[in-house]
Amino acid sequence: MSIYVYIAAMALTTYLIRVLPMTIFRKPIRSRFLKSFLYYVPYACLSAMTFPAILSSTNSVISGAAALAAAVFTAWRGKSLMTVALVSSAAVLVTEGLLAVLG
Repeated sequence: MSIYVYIAAMALTTYLIRVLPMTIFRKPIRSRFLKSFLYYVPYACLSAMTFPAILSSTNSVISGAAALAAAVFTAWRGKSLMTVALVSSAAVLVTEGLLAVLG
């Protein structure tokens, strides 16, 4: 198949995903349950995609867990995204160094 067929199929799929909700739900959503469900869906999807990657992206699960703990603590303290990223990267670096020395 041609690459253009693949590109057209992906463009159509992406377009339909964005247009169908607008055409199906023309009235405002009044259900509190549905509103709260739709509010939390992006956070749940993002968590489901990133959490496994955090633990498996380093040489050991221990350093991934240390980075996750450092990132959660730093974000909980209200620091910026750059600070959270730098602190979690430093946690991986220190933990990997300690694991190399100890083991």
